[in-house]
Amino acid sequence: MNKKFRIRKNDTVQVLAGKDKGKRGAVVRILPAKDAVIVSGVNIVKKAMKKRSQQDQGGIAEVEAPLNISNVAIVCKKCGRPVKIGYKIDGDKKVRVCRKCGEIL
Repeated sequence: MNKKFRIRKNDTVQVLAGKDKGKRGAVVRILPAKDAVIVSGVNIVKKAMKKRSQQDQGGIAEVEAPLNISNVAIVCKKCGRPVKIGYKIDGDKKVRVCRKCGEIL
């Protein structure tokens, strides 16, 4: 269950497939059990919410649904394009690098 993903929380990613293809957003959450990520402002679905308390409002809410991790690619800050991730040993640390320009992600 302890999976390591190339994409991490707060990375800027671009959607590669689906109804929101081409949209960009930051990773809000990673769901390792489902191999999925939740991206802010992407894959918005309507969900019926039950009224939980007197102050709470029920009704239909718009929430971000998970996307499969294979359908998103990290965006390099230098290139500005979705790229594959490589790894490099920097001193005693292993760092993620852009495969196109070599910039540390």
